[in-house]
Amino acid sequence: MKLASPLFLAGPLFVFAIATIEAFWLSRKGPYDWREYFASCGDLSLRILSGLLPLGLAGSALFALWDHRVFTMPVHSAWSWVALFLLQDFCYYWMHRADHRVRWLWATHSAHHSSTALNLSAAFRLGWTARLSVAPVFFAPLVLIGFSPVIVGAALAANLLYQFWLHAAWLPRLGVLEWVLNTPAHHRVHHAANPEYIDRNFGGVLIVFDRWFGTFAAEQPQIEIRYGLVDAVPSYNPIAIGLREWRGIAKDLMRARSIRAVGRAMFGAP
Repeated sequence: MKLASPLFLAGPLFVFAIATIEAFWLSRKGPYDWREYFASCGDLSLRILSGLLPLGLAGSALFALWDHRVFTMPVHSAWSWVALFLLQDFCYYWMHRADHRVRWLWATHSAHHSSTALNLSAAFRLGWTARLSVAPVFFAPLVLIGFSPVIVGAALAANLLYQFWLHAAWLPRLGVLEWVLNTPAHHRVHHAANPEYIDRNFGGVLIVFDRWFGTFAAEQPQIEIRYGLVDAVPSYNPIAIGLREWRGIAKDLMRARSIRAVGRAMFGAP
């Protein structure tokens, strides 16, 4: 894909513009860490550049699965779009939960949690090593039952776009919507480094799967939230942020003396 492609750049440019407006607004209201902002901008730039590399085997696998689909879902049916929304959010929940529980996936996703402040610029700090991830395989069932990889990818992009505004930590609780939707309050919990909040609220658009599968935690007013990684010194270098966990994996692999140790270093819990 060419770097100049409007579709390739539209999403990043949109979130960058809105996050920059918020940054200036917040800086007028009080202290604002511009170093975090520029670290997130660096991560976004590296992510765009990495998208030009011939990597991403998991994404190619989805197109290969399309040739072996069981059904073909009708694109003109309203029920198909409802099913796509619910099933895609269900798959996203399990992918996101695995991002936190499987070290190979956490190696990329940890970059998103590395910011010590929660704001819209942190939303586009997604990790520039994503092409090494196998996360797209979580959406393979959708392709097999008849949703094309292009449509699944578009649904995932819409899911991520919805989550952009969840990173505005200044937004209040949203009343009855908190029962069904993922909201800024729920996402503050997800990004928190407090022990009470670790590995909670993995939902994309909906929060119902967290409630069903026991990973939901409500924001508690008496708990002062701390953001960032539990076991890391904050960094403002986007290259160091992106490679931190990969370096840890490499070190553990060099020390590994058995197949089990190799597997644990790569796919065990972070």
